[in-house]
Amino acid sequence: MDWYLSVWKKYAVFSGRAQRAEYWYFVLFNCLAIIGLVIVDSITGSFDDDAGIGLLSGLYYLGVLLPSLAVTVRRLHDTGRSGWWMLIALLPLLGGLILLFFTVQDSQPGGNQYGLNPKGVS
Repeated sequence: MDWYLSVWKKYAVFSGRAQRAEYWYFVLFNCLAIIGLVIVDSITGSFDDDAGIGLLSGLYYLGVLLPSLAVTVRRLHDTGRSGWWMLIALLPLLGGLILLFFTVQDSQPGGNQYGLNPKGVS
C-alpha cells in the first residue's frame, strides 16, 4: 500500500525515477479499484454498456490519469529511457507490448541522467 500512496504523493512529478515495485503496485491497485467501481456502477445502474464506462469508474479514470502518466514516465526514466517513449503505446498492439517490455525491465544500475537509482536510496 505504501507504493501506491507514494505515487499519489508525487501526483504530477515527471522527473526522477520509479522502481518496478512502485509502478506495478500502482497498476495493480488501479486495476482492483476499477474492477470494484465497475461492479458498483453496474449495481447502481450508472454503467453505460455502449460507452463501456460508468459514473464512478469514469471519475476514477480522470482522477488517476495524471499520476499514471507521471509514474510511467518515471519508470521509463529508471530504465534509462525518455518519457517520450510512452507515446509508442499509440501503436496498436505492438506499441503496448514494447512499453510493457520497457516497464518490466530492471533499473539501470547507479545513477543516470534522470537521477540516482531509487533502489540504493532508503
